Amino acid sequence: MFGTDRRVIVLALARMADAVANSFLIIVLPLYIASGELALPGFEGISVLGIPLTIELLIGVALSLFGFLNSFAQPFTGRLSDRTGRRKIYILFGLTVLAVTSVAYAVVDSYEALLVVRALQGLGGAFVIPTTIALVNDLARSDAERGGNFGVFNTFRLIGFGFGPVVAGLVVQGGPYALPTGVTLSGFNAAFGVAVVGALVSFTLVTLLISDPPSTEADASDDLSVSVLGEDRLFDPVFVLGVGTLFMAISIALFATLQEPVNARLGQGSTWFGIQFSAVVIANVVLQVPIGWAADRIGRKPFLVGGLVILAPAVLAQGLVTSPLNMLYARLAHGVAVAMVFAPALAVAGDLAKEGQSGTTLSVLTMAFGFGTAIGPLASGVLFGYGFVVPFAFGAALALAALVLVATQVEETLEGAVVPDFVPGGD
Repeated sequence: MFGTDRRVIVLALARMADAVANSFLIIVLPLYIASGELALPGFEGISVLGIPLTIELLIGVALSLFGFLNSFAQPFTGRLSDRTGRRKIYILFGLTVLAVTSVAYAVVDSYEALLVVRALQGLGGAFVIPTTIALVNDLARSDAERGGNFGVFNTFRLIGFGFGPVVAGLVVQGGPYALPTGVTLSGFNAAFGVAVVGALVSFTLVTLLISDPPSTEADASDDLSVSVLGEDRLFDPVFVLGVGTLFMAISIALFATLQEPVNARLGQGSTWFGIQFSAVVIANVVLQVPIGWAADRIGRKPFLVGGLVILAPAVLAQGLVTSPLNMLYARLAHGVAVAMVFAPALAVAGDLAKEGQSGTTLSVLTMAFGFGTAIGPLASGVLFGYGFVVPFAFGAALALAALVLVATQVEETLEGAVVPDFVPGGD
């Protein structure tokens, strides 16, 4: 596939299997929490600081906890893999944690216990995400392959993430299942079982087919702070890309918490919602590889700016449409925007990473994405109380802010690419 290293494809397949497991939970956990099978805290229905503690907010907390803990830990795990010069062992450890915690969902009986499992799962994910991305970056033989590598990797990962929700809804609705052993498995437990299988498949692929590239112990800094100010511009470009990734991820994650309100507004069922949720990912599956490949030849910045131009109206439209089909169109446009930003942003960060420090540098973007997926459900859970359109208007405003920052503060990093400079007097 565009001359991609075989190990990158194996990593992509491994992340695809793992992504199926994680995306199952994004759909299953809201249904599980709202099903009545789980004991909810007694304070549901009251208000704290004027914010009503609704089911949507409880769901948002559960979904967000993974992202918060995952993101906080990623700079540490990314730097650890840089310092030791090893990636594989940390990926395998994280996948083991993800598999064990997926089993635990089937045995918890309270909302509080579910939060503990979700927190542990977030820490496990922190060992997988930055180290896998860093390994993909390490395997690029030149800057002219980096965008393509990330495009291939993201495509397979997003296939798992996109089709998982559709299958998850069908698995839950199809339960209970009578096993040959005489045991009856509920739809929820069957879905948790699929998540376990996904993590184990990923573990097997990495164990058998991936090895760390030859390297010496990297001289990664002990300083985990992110450079905010730039040398020749106001802000550091990696910091700006992190902020842009944060805002983009928030816009993606706004949708998941609002499953019930969206279905009620559009007069649709959970299958339609699963298709709409997956539309963002499906667009990415189709476009990530060609965009990554083109970004290695045309340049990174045209795609970054173009994607953010599309992002704001696509997000706002989701709060305004009134039919399932129009929501699908808006979500597809959202996916096109994300595809234009994601791989080129990772490629720019990879271009700027110092030798042996790709895990540390790229963790800025993966951490930002994780924070965005954590903040998004909470934001939509809170803002939904002010009107259906408000969460989406908030996401659109963030997209506009990201556009201004990226257009003015990020330079083209691909040598030979010709793009306009947005800074007066810039080279």
